[in-house]
Amino acid sequence: MNSEKSPWDVLPDSPKISPIPVIIGFLALLSAWTSYYTIPAESEGVLLRFGRYIDKVPPGLHFKLPLGIDSVIAIPTQRQQKLEFGFATPGNTNADQANQEPGIEKSMVTGDLNSALVEWIVQYRITDPKNYLFDVRDPGQTLRDISESVMREVIGDRTVDEIITIGRQEIEETVLIRLSALAKRYQLGVTINQVQLKNVNPPVPVQPSFNEVNRAQQDRENLINLANGEYNKAVPRARGEADQKVRAAEGYRFKRVNEADGDASAFSAVLEQYIKAAEVTRARIYLETLGKVLPNAKQTIIVDDTIQQILPMLPLPAQMAQTPASQQPVEEQK
Repeated sequence: MNSEKSPWDVLPDSPKISPIPVIIGFLALLSAWTSYYTIPAESEGVLLRFGRYIDKVPPGLHFKLPLGIDSVIAIPTQRQQKLEFGFATPGNTNADQANQEPGIEKSMVTGDLNSALVEWIVQYRITDPKNYLFDVRDPGQTLRDISESVMREVIGDRTVDEIITIGRQEIEETVLIRLSALAKRYQLGVTINQVQLKNVNPPVPVQPSFNEVNRAQQDRENLINLANGEYNKAVPRARGEADQKVRAAEGYRFKRVNEADGDASAFSAVLEQYIKAAEVTRARIYLETLGKVLPNAKQTIIVDDTIQQILPMLPLPAQMAQTPASQQPVEEQK
């Protein structure tokens, strides 16, 4: 039997370390780490104690009971969120934003039994985090289901022409009103802000025919606009010319009426004077008339009714000065 001792046997016994302080320190560190939380600026926090709702907390730094006693769920109440139907935007962060099979939900039947491919967007905002989390199971999917149901109901009440052309705004407003009422009735805790139709197309096999119809409608609208343009140019011009002629006729009427009134007034004044002094007035009128007529009269020969024969009259001196000598009477040339 070997009586030699190992070098390890000469070492003193190491002191034993108690695990209790280590556990206490770890728990203290864990408690400090889990006793505070931060809510982002665009969100509100829902504070839960052992899974039961306690209160809503605003954005910022807050403290809570540690070690899983209190838990907080951040809900983006200030963020505008949207649901896409019939298509999916790549890279979206909202799990409820798009469906895995968008081709199924966009296929609908219109009121005139035609098929249409409808794509739309629902924009909403979470306004009551408590109702959103606890009153409805899977609120995002529930909102998608009622949105699709309302849109199919509204599309089924309208013709395919209304959906593609003139009825889009009315459809959006109707869906928004009905969807808001259902969200309030089901206590989803959300507010529907907007419903927007994106692409509304006929099925692929009949798209060429619909494109021809749309092209014909556009040509019709263009021709109507051109005709309205010509109408707006021609009608005001004609109305202006007619108004101008009417005003000219009215001016001529006023002129003739005023002239007639003036002549009548002048005749009345002359008549009044004629009644007072008939001989004087008659002579004055005669002389005034001769003064107007004689300056415009040409050479005139006035004879008495007793003359039986008119001899050749010699030209007056003024006329003789202007008459050539070859044309003067023979008697005067001698």
